[in-house]
This record gives sequence, C-alpha cells and structure tokens, in this order.
Amino acid sequence: MSEVPKDTHIRTSDESERRSDAPAERSLNFIEQIVEEDIANGKNGGRVHTRFPPEPNGYLHIGHAKSICLNFGLADKYGGKTNLRFDDTNPVTEDTEYVDSIKADVRWLGFEWENEFYASDYFDQLYTFAENLIQKGYAYVDDSTAEVIASEKGTPTEPGKESQYRTRSVEENLDLFRRMKAGEFPDSAKVLRAKIDMASPNMHFRDPIMYRIRHIHHHRTGDKWCIYPMYDFAHGQSDSIEQITHSLCTLEFEVHRPVYDWYIDKLAIFPSRQIEFARLNLTYTVMSKRKLLQLVNEGHVRGWDDPRMPTIAGLRRRGYTSASIREFADRIGIARRDNLIDVGLLEFCIREELNKTTTRVMAVVDEKPIKVVLTNYPEGQVDEVAIENNPEDPASGHRNVPFSRELYIERDDFMENPPKKYFRLFPGGMVRLKGAYIIKCEEVVKNEEGEVIELRCVYIPESRSGSDTSGINVKGTIHWVSVAHAVPAEVRLYDRLLTVEDPSSEEGDFKDFINPKSLETVQAFVEPGLKTAQAGDRFQFIRKGYFCIDDDSSPEKLVFNRTVTLKDTWAKEQRKS
Repeated sequence: MSEVPKDTHIRTSDESERRSDAPAERSLNFIEQIVEEDIANGKNGGRVHTRFPPEPNGYLHIGHAKSICLNFGLADKYGGKTNLRFDDTNPVTEDTEYVDSIKADVRWLGFEWENEFYASDYFDQLYTFAENLIQKGYAYVDDSTAEVIASEKGTPTEPGKESQYRTRSVEENLDLFRRMKAGEFPDSAKVLRAKIDMASPNMHFRDPIMYRIRHIHHHRTGDKWCIYPMYDFAHGQSDSIEQITHSLCTLEFEVHRPVYDWYIDKLAIFPSRQIEFARLNLTYTVMSKRKLLQLVNEGHVRGWDDPRMPTIAGLRRRGYTSASIREFADRIGIARRDNLIDVGLLEFCIREELNKTTTRVMAVVDEKPIKVVLTNYPEGQVDEVAIENNPEDPASGHRNVPFSRELYIERDDFMENPPKKYFRLFPGGMVRLKGAYIIKCEEVVKNEEGEVIELRCVYIPESRSGSDTSGINVKGTIHWVSVAHAVPAEVRLYDRLLTVEDPSSEEGDFKDFINPKSLETVQAFVEPGLKTAQAGDRFQFIRKGYFCIDDDSSPEKLVFNRTVTLKDTWAKEQRKS
C-alpha cells in the first residue's frame, strides 16, 4: 500500500475526513459556508446556479479540473445547476478544437452541464449594455494608442492621468462606437473605455477597456462583428444574463471584483456574486496555458495530450482515471490563499485506485532480457500456471499463463557477484519464479563481449506455487515470461516534466528545467493475454508499476504508458543527485 507523501503542501488537520472511504463528514469550506448562508437567508430564492467558463484557447489542465469539481460539485450538493459557458471573446486565439476537447474533458470527469452557452451568444446584449453605459455617461471612446493608455494608467502608488478623450459628449461617443461596430475603423484605432476613477488605488478601476477593434473571423459568429468585448466587461454581464448566483473564480480575479460589481450596479441587472478561491499550483510542472502552448508549439512534448502534460487529456492518456482526479481535488480542498501542492499527492490518488482495480500481469521491461533455460524441464512441454489477478480483490480470481523451458527475466534480477542480502538470482543461488517454481542457477553463459546472455538453471518440480512440498525456503520472487509466448511491446516510461519543484520561483526560462528523462522508450516482452488489450486498459506490471495501453497501440504493436511507479521513487533519486 502506498503512503501519502510526507512533505505534501496541504492542510492535513481534516485529511481523514476528506478520504473517499471515510464515513465522517468533513467540515464546510468557506464557499460552502457562503452558499449555506445565502440559502438560509432566502437569497435568490434559495437557488444555487454556478458556471464553468473556460476560454477555448487551449486544452484544460488539472487546475481546471479542480474548478470543474468545485462548480459542478457545489451545484450537485445543493440541488442546483451548472452552466458550461465558453468565454469566446478573443477570436485571435480560439478554435473549435478546443471547444470539443473541453466538452469531452468535462464529461470524462463525470459531470454534465445544465446549459451550454457562449459569450458570443450575448454579443448583441453586451453591445446594448455598452450603449446603455455610454448614454448614462459611464463610457467613452478613446483614440489613444495602447502605449499612451498604458503610460497614463499611473502606478499603484501614483494616480493615473485622464485621457484627453474622456470628456467627449454622449452623442459623439455613441456615434463613434456605432461606427466602430460598423467596421469603419482599422484594428486598434479606437477602444471603448469605462469612465470610473483614474485615481483609484485599484489599477483595474482606472477606466478599463470595454471593447477593442479586431477585424478577424470568429469561430461562431463569422464576420458579423469586428469589435469584441474585454473579459472584465463580458464576464459579469454574462453571469447576470444567466442569473448565476455564485460566480467562482481563482484569486487573480479578486482585484477585478470591484469592476465586476461596478458594471452590474451601473446597468442595474441581476447581481451575480463573485467569490475567489486559490488556484491549483502543482510541483514539477507549469499551469499557464501560454507556457503549455509553448511546450506544444516548440516540440518539447508531442501535443496537448502528451502524457507528461498536466492537461486532463494528457493525464487521461497516461492512465489516470476521472475518479482519481476527483479524489485529488477533494483532498486538496478549497483554500483562500495560493499554495503549492505536491504532485506526489496526485500520484498517491491514482496508486490507491489502481492498486484496488488493476490486474497484475507479467511484463519483462528490458531491452536485453536474460534468457533462463530450465535444463531439466522437458523440451517442447508447455504448462500453465495460475496467477492471481488482484490480491486486493479476491473475487477477481486467477488466470493461466503459459510456462515453458525457456523464459525471459529482467537483467536487474540477476547479479554475478551479489552483495549480502541480495535475494534475486545469482550463480548457485535460488529464487522463486512468480506463480511457478523455485529454480537454481547452475551455469552462466556469456557472449564474446562478456555480457551475460543466458542462465542455465534447474527447477524443483515439488516447489510449484500453491502445492509446494519441497521444504525449500527462498526469500526472493521474480517475474518472467515464456520466450515462446512472449509478446513484444513498446513501453514509454514517463516521469515528471520539470526538474525543479517550483519553476515560478526560479530565474530564467522555465524550459531550462525540462527533465531530460521525462520520457524513456524501452522494449518489453509481455504475457500473451495482453494481445487483446484495448487503448485505455490499465494493468499493474508485477514489481514494476502501473501501465495503460496508449492510443498509438495496435494489434501488431502494443504500446504501454507508465502511469506511475509502484512507489514514489522521485525523492530517492533526487537525494542521490
């Protein structure tokens, strides 16, 4: 059984209550406390309606999984609803590929949305809202360049400077904004800004941009629009249109909340409530879509679903289950401040599940396995030995694996000059073959380079597992496959993407810390029963780790991905280096 990493950076006081198999209820997190207070006060008629609003400019990652579990889980707990809304206000970076991948990921995690919306559904309504603010004197068209606007913003300790265009009349602003919509001006020639307070200590309150000009094809609205709303303007109004009761955002949007509330107040529309929580930061990886896109575009990984990526698609391809990710999200909980979560906890969650659910199989993962010849075993005879499918699940039963005179074992399971307490095979030594017999090594055969290529051994007929009457006790047990029945396979050994725990705290480019050993491709030989395995099927390779069939696999060429090792070996390797 694996252990929870000792240095995991999470609150542990209520860990036992957060375990999926623990009967005791955990205490409410601060968002649940807010929701229950709202329900008790009859706010919004006691409704709970959340939304998950991704921008379709990349694949979802494990941080989004936390947000998905929170939004959908909160609604499920209180009998509410959750909308899936795509924040498609920036056509420069958005694509239908990302829309499709996001929907697939949400469903794979086990959730179904009440309504599917797009911010672009509201472009007409948002435009009307913008004209409303202009008419009330709360918005104006600014001809300044982006550089000038930035220079006039001021600093956190110094007030900004009002734009020379801030005093335009309502009539002039309406005329210019309508001409912007009509496509009369080129990209970036003008913007629409909210008229709030250039002296506010909150920089986001200093006349934020509401609309910019972009003459570009939109993946849903085509060429209808050439002006697009900014996130801060579209977000709150979209929440209000959908009558979202609790708008859950990560902490970086806390400083945006006054703007969110200001728009709602000035427009006098449904008052959605924004609540912020800590985003997920995971050790030995990056969570920025921009950085993940760099990894993909620059060829450091094989795509968004590369099993080294922290994307949901990558984790799925690596062999993670939706249940293990939901369990991980539950264990880390919901915090008010940012923290760094040890990736070892995520690995622990998948180990715990796979330990209970996967079949144990024989796989010799070695480019040059050693052949074991049982000299006293009849030539041409093939026996079958029973291998327990899963010791954690007695109901899973056994299966038969072919056993013959010639076997493969891993090179690491033999040592010519072993140290003390070496319990595997060595000259004159004895070891048990998993599920089969005790064997004794009598002769070592080497090639011209002095490399061991074959071990001539004898087997003890009376020592068969389950009916051993030999009276011989051995301390070592090793796995094997029959040479005549072995199925060649490619095995991809994945490890952590980066070599540093917190790349954001390191100087230089994060790509300087890419782990050169994050992927090692090796040859293996597996038992014949795996020939019919399908993409996504998961197994424990006995004594090696947990593996799944990759999408690249075919009946002609099996390909396995290592999901996770049997134990956390990373910390040990880091101490060595």
